[in-house]
Amino acid sequence: MNVKIQSIKFDADKRLLDFIETKLNKLERFTDKATSTEVTLKLDKNDEQGNKIALIEIEVPGESLVAERQSKSFEESIDLCIDALKKQLEKYKDKR
Repeated sequence: MNVKIQSIKFDADKRLLDFIETKLNKLERFTDKATSTEVTLKLDKNDEQGNKIALIEIEVPGESLVAERQSKSFEESIDLCIDALKKQLEKYKDKR
């Protein structure tokens, strides 16, 4: 799976990038048809809900699965996105 990680208005450190790669590799158990994955990390001014936003978009044949979550840390946002994408992948597999 081709993975592209983009951080907007900041530089993501190696530890965060490794964390994301590890989590995405675990998603491969749910589908082998994913062609590409795009991860976008950005900071928000709204500190009430947390200012770390993660958006993950997975391209599978015929569909694009997207999850966006906001929390107080990028790790938590990534975990929440991964959980949402697992559910979407299961629905996608049931449709096929």
